[in-house]
Amino acid sequence: MQLSSRFTKEILKTSRYSKFQDFHNLMSFRIRDILLVSSLYDSYIFEEDGRLYELIRQEYQGLSLSHSPELIQVSSGVDAIQMLSEEKRFDLVIVTLHIEDMSALNFAKKVRETGLDIPIVLLGYDNSEMTDLITNKDISIFDKVFIWQGDYRIILGIVKYLEDKYNVENDTKSVGVQSVILIEDNIRFYSSYLPIIYTELLKQSQSLISEGINLSHKFLRMRARPKILLCTNYEEAWKYFEKYEEFVLGVISDVDFERNGKPDSKAGILFAQQVKARQPDIPILLQSTVPENERLATKIGASFLLKDSPTLLEDLKKFMINNFGFGDFVFKTPDGNEVGRASNLTELEQMLKTVPDESILYHASRNHFSNWLKARTEFWLAHQLRPKKVSDFESTAALRQLLIDYLRDFRKARQIGVISDFNKDTFDPTTTFARIGGGSLGGKARGLGFVNNLLSNFDLRYKFKDVKIFVPSGVVIGTEIFDQFLDDNNLREYALRSKYDSELIDKFINAKKFPESVIENLTCFLEIVKEPIAVRSSSLLEDSQGQPFAGVYDTYMLPNNHHELKVRLKQLLNTIKRIYASVYFQKSKDYIRVTSYRLEEEKMAIIIQKVIGSEHNGKFYPEFSGVAKSYNFYPTPPLKSSDGIVSVALGLGKTIVEGGNTVRFCPKYPRHILQYSAIGDILNYTPKEFYAIDMSQNDLDEYYSDDLVTKKFDLMEAYEDGTLNIVGSTYSKDNHVIYDGVARAGTKLFTMAPLLKYNIFPLPQILDILLELGTWGTGSPVEIEFAVNLTVPEGKPKEFGLLQMRPLVISHEIEELELDSYSSKQLLCKSNQVLGHGIIDDIYDIVFVDKDLFERKNSNEVAHEISQFNSKLINENKPYLLIGLGRWGTMDPWLGIPVTWEQINGAKAIIESNFTDFNVTPSQGSHFFQNLTSFKIGYFTVDGFSEDGFIDWNWLKQQPVLENKKYTKHVRLKKALTIKINGHENKGIIVKP
Repeated sequence: MQLSSRFTKEILKTSRYSKFQDFHNLMSFRIRDILLVSSLYDSYIFEEDGRLYELIRQEYQGLSLSHSPELIQVSSGVDAIQMLSEEKRFDLVIVTLHIEDMSALNFAKKVRETGLDIPIVLLGYDNSEMTDLITNKDISIFDKVFIWQGDYRIILGIVKYLEDKYNVENDTKSVGVQSVILIEDNIRFYSSYLPIIYTELLKQSQSLISEGINLSHKFLRMRARPKILLCTNYEEAWKYFEKYEEFVLGVISDVDFERNGKPDSKAGILFAQQVKARQPDIPILLQSTVPENERLATKIGASFLLKDSPTLLEDLKKFMINNFGFGDFVFKTPDGNEVGRASNLTELEQMLKTVPDESILYHASRNHFSNWLKARTEFWLAHQLRPKKVSDFESTAALRQLLIDYLRDFRKARQIGVISDFNKDTFDPTTTFARIGGGSLGGKARGLGFVNNLLSNFDLRYKFKDVKIFVPSGVVIGTEIFDQFLDDNNLREYALRSKYDSELIDKFINAKKFPESVIENLTCFLEIVKEPIAVRSSSLLEDSQGQPFAGVYDTYMLPNNHHELKVRLKQLLNTIKRIYASVYFQKSKDYIRVTSYRLEEEKMAIIIQKVIGSEHNGKFYPEFSGVAKSYNFYPTPPLKSSDGIVSVALGLGKTIVEGGNTVRFCPKYPRHILQYSAIGDILNYTPKEFYAIDMSQNDLDEYYSDDLVTKKFDLMEAYEDGTLNIVGSTYSKDNHVIYDGVARAGTKLFTMAPLLKYNIFPLPQILDILLELGTWGTGSPVEIEFAVNLTVPEGKPKEFGLLQMRPLVISHEIEELELDSYSSKQLLCKSNQVLGHGIIDDIYDIVFVDKDLFERKNSNEVAHEISQFNSKLINENKPYLLIGLGRWGTMDPWLGIPVTWEQINGAKAIIESNFTDFNVTPSQGSHFFQNLTSFKIGYFTVDGFSEDGFIDWNWLKQQPVLENKKYTKHVRLKKALTIKINGHENKGIIVKP
C-alpha cells in the first residue's frame, strides 16, 4: 500500500520513531547487516518479542567479536533495492509477504536483475496466501523460504542457517567445529526445528564441552557452537556427511524425502543405515508421520519421534539435551582492576556516580560505553555518545555528568509507549504498560504494544483537545511463566491429552506451584491498582495475521475491590490459571485442528489491565465501547469498503464481540447511521440492555464464571446513571418522533445521535486517524477495539482507551470473476452481499436448517445439531456448505442461531438467510467475522424480502438426505458445488452440480 498523505516518510523521520524505535540487532558470525523488507507491523513483532540478544550474547562474548549485526527495516521494495545497490553493505535480505509497493516475488526478481549476489530469504505466515505462493509460483529465486509461527527465534534460525552454510568448511578446518545434519523438506517443520535446535545447542554446548560429553574428543577443543546443516534431499545430506564425517555431532532427519530426484518413503532409514555403518556412535533421531517406521529406526540403532505426537517439540529438546552435548559492564582501571559492575542502564547510571575518574577516562577513550550500549540494542544512545571525545570536555567531572544526564534522560523518554519490565517503584498506573516474566508477549499484547508505540511516536495522545487517547495501564505476564507453571505442576502432557474441560479447570486451579517472583510482582501491582481490572488472554498465535484465534479464549473482569489484598490476589491467580487452562479446552483443540498449527506450539501470555470506565450506582462501565474496522465488508452507497465501519454499544464491549445489537456508522460519514432507515428500525435494533461490572460481586469462589461479575442491565439504569446524556435519544409515542437527547419524556434509546450529529466528542475523527495510522503501520487493513469514558473529574481529559488492534485479512486478488452467464435454474444461491473472493469447487456436503421446521424459540437446539454435524464432518475431513436462518453467531437466540465459531469451523462456505417473517440485518460481530475473513470462508447474506438474492430451497429439499435431525439436515452430493465470489463487487453465486 502507499503511504497516506497524513503519514509520510518525512513525518516518520521527525517522529519519536526515529529516536526510540531501534530495531533489534542480531549477533552473528558473518552476517552483520540485514535488510528487512516488511511492513512496520511485521518488523515490530520481531523487535517486541526480542530476547534475541540475550540468547546469542554469550556466543559473541566468547568469540570476542566487536561488531554486532544491525537489522535495518524498510517498507518499500524500491527503497530497499536502492539501499542494496548504493550501500553494498548488506549480507542478507529478509522479505515478508507484506511490503509497500510490490510482491515479494517481484522484489526478489528485481534484486537479482541488479546483479547483486546476496542471499534473499522469504519469511511468511503459515496461511493460504503463503501456501498459494509456494504451490503455484517458482520460489527458487529465494535462497530459502521460512514460515513465521509466532516464535521470534526464527530470525535466529535464518541467520544461523545461512552463516553455517557459508562458513562450515572454513570453521571446521580451523577449529574442528561440530555439525548437526538436519534433513527436512517440509517448510513448516524446519521453520519450527531450526530455532529450537539452535537454542538448545547454544545453551548446552558450553556445559557439554566442559563435561566432555561428546562422541568425538575433538569436540572438547571446539570453541565455537555446533553448526546446523539444513538439507532437503538425500544427496545434499550425504555430501555434507562425507565432507565432515568426523565432525558430525548428530543427525536429525525426516524419513520421507527425495533421493535420486524422486520421493523415497524410506530415504531417512537408508541415510541412517549408511551413517551408522561409517560412524556407529553418532546419535541419530528419525521422525515420521508413519508409526511403523519406529520399528525400522530402532532396528538400526536410531531414536524415533512420531511427528503427530502432541509432545514432538518437547521430545526433540529432550533428545538434544540427552545426546548432544553475557554480560555486565565491568568498570576497570587502566591496570586491569575491577572497580564496579553494571548489568543494566539503571545500574550503569548509578555506578557512573561513584567509580574513580581514571576508570571513566579509560572506558570513554576506548568507546566502551557506546559499544556496550550498541550490544544491548540501545543504538540511538550509543550513536549519540560515540562521536564524543575525552578531549571535548574541560574536566572528567563534566564528562561524568554528561554520561549520567544522557542515560537518565534516555531511560525516562523510552518508557513512553514502550513495554518495560515491571518495577513497583517506577510503575505509573496512569500510563505504564509493563511486563512480568520472560518469553513472548503473545499476539494481543503485541498489537497493544504496537499501537501504544505508534501513539507515542506520532504524538497522538493529546492531539484532540480535552481528550486523552491511550492504551490502558497494565502488565503482561510473558509466556515463560505459562511454561514454568505447566512444568512445575506436571500439567503439560495431561493438558494436551485431556478431554473434559471441567476436570482441566479443577486441575489447573488446584495446582499449588506458581512462580514466587510473579506472585510478588502481582501483589505490588494490586497494591498500586485498586480499580476494576480485565484479565485477558494473549496467546502466541492470537491475533496473528492469517489465523487470529479471535474469540477462542475468554476475557474475565474482576471488581478488584475486596478489602483484603490476599483475596484480590487469589482471585487474580485463579483467573490466570483459568485462562492458562483454556489453551487446552475442547473448543481450542477443535479450532487449532483446522489450522496448520500444533497445539503444543501454543503458549499463553496474560494481559492484566485497568478497565476503562467509571462507577455508577454499584456498576462500573464506560459510556460506550466499540469495534472499528478500516474495511467494511458490507458497504452501502455512498460508502466504500475502504471507508471503514464502526460498531458501538453502551457499556462494556461484550455486546459487540458476541454479535448483539449495536449502533453502526462510518467514521467518514458519521451522520449516516447504517441500519436506521426508519423509526421502526431504530426501535427494533437499538440496544435495550448493556453490560457492566457488578461491583458488589467481590467475594468470588475459585470456580466463578465471569457471568457473575459482568452482568446485563436494562437501558433505563444507564439513564438513571446519567450515562445516556450525550449518546441517547428519546422516542415520543404520542408524536411518533425520536428526539436527540434524553431530557424529554418518553422511551429512552441508545443511538449515539447527539454525539455524532453535534460533534460533542470527536469520536469519528479519532477513529479515522487511528484506522489510517493502523492500516499504514501494519501494511494491511486493521480492526481496533476501544472504550470511551466521559465521566471524568473536572479538569481531567475525557478518555479514549485503545483495547486492541489486529490486522484484518482482506483478499487482494485483482482478477474479475464472471458471474452473469448462469441462469437462475443453474444456481442454488445468488447474493449481492457476499464476503470473500475466488472459486471454491471441492464441497460435496451441505448442512442446512429446514426453514419449514425452524422456529426462533428453538435456535439453541439448532445450534447443538449444527455442532454435531460440524464435528462429524471435521473428523471425516470434509468441508461443507452451511445454510441457516437469521444471524450466525449471534448472542441473541431470537435474532438467529447462537453458534460459537468452533461449532461451525469446518464450514468452507456459509449462507445467512433472513427469517420468513422477520428481516435481520447482517451481523459484523468482531470475533466471528475476524475468523471468517482469516479462514477465507465464503459468506453469503440472502435477503428474501428484496430481489437481490435467493436460495433454491425446493432443489435443496429434493437432494438425498444422508442424516436427518429434528431441525437440520445433511445432504451429500455426488458432484461438487461450484462457488464463485467476486470480492470487488461483493457478489457471489453457488452453482448446482
